[in-house]
Amino acid sequence: MTLQQLKYFIETVNSGSINKAAERLFIAQPSLSNALRDLEAEIGLELFTRTSKGISLTVDGAEFLGYARQIAEQTSLLEQRYLHQKTPRRLCSISTQHYAFAVNAFVNMVGKTNVEEYEYTLRETRTFEIVEDVKNLRSELGILYRNAANRKVMEKLLRENRLIFQLLFIAKPHIFVSRANPLASKDYVTLGDLENFPRLSFEQGEYNSFYFSEEILSTEYCKKQIYVSDRATIFNLMIGLNGYTISTGIVSEDLNGDQITAVPLLVDDSIEVGYISHKEMQFTRQATMYLEELKAVIAEYGIEG
Repeated sequence: MTLQQLKYFIETVNSGSINKAAERLFIAQPSLSNALRDLEAEIGLELFTRTSKGISLTVDGAEFLGYARQIAEQTSLLEQRYLHQKTPRRLCSISTQHYAFAVNAFVNMVGKTNVEEYEYTLRETRTFEIVEDVKNLRSELGILYRNAANRKVMEKLLRENRLIFQLLFIAKPHIFVSRANPLASKDYVTLGDLENFPRLSFEQGEYNSFYFSEEILSTEYCKKQIYVSDRATIFNLMIGLNGYTISTGIVSEDLNGDQITAVPLLVDDSIEVGYISHKEMQFTRQATMYLEELKAVIAEYGIEG
């Protein structure tokens, strides 16, 4: 087993495909495929499941990646210390539901990264894809919520994929609305108050079950329903159509401006926001730094874990 093989393996996981990894490594795709198969043959384990749709890590592959990344990081430290090589490009990938505080933490993390080169990915995406990203180690962390309605299904899904959920905080439900919305001046709202306003939700593609919805109470009947795919659109529709969405109550004026406000929703429910990670993975320094910034941002909003 060579260090080069480990680097090839890590780059293939980061790229999500052998073809993309070969391009980034500036080697031929067959050469990379052969190197990976030689590595699997040497250690006697199948690291990737290969299908017509691409590759994904096996359980053994996920465990092996944790050790491989540790070796690569330690080698980089040795090279910096004794061979006077520059700090390697920092890598980190985060997948999240559409939360402003997750973006705030990412901004802070990048701002505090004191290196010449880095390559980060922040994916605001669908719930099922967050699970898939972390399962296949395309992302080190996934940020999502659970509650009484989806907990059993989510716990089963995470358990089957060797993922764990760590609670960050529990929030009382709020609606996000434009400050011009008649509901914005209320101390709180009820489901009855929302009846004539469009409900805005993030669409979940083929996995549009309420278990994967980003919004609680998604099974409640609504006369006016609009699905969107990104955070900018949902805020535009709050302003343009007096729509609302249900979320945690954390509004970031730094990122979203001052036209959106949060109003408590009077329902017997709560939102447990946390992060998921792979059981076999140890976090890179950058992922650990992101988690620290995430917890700091949450604390700034006065929310305790």
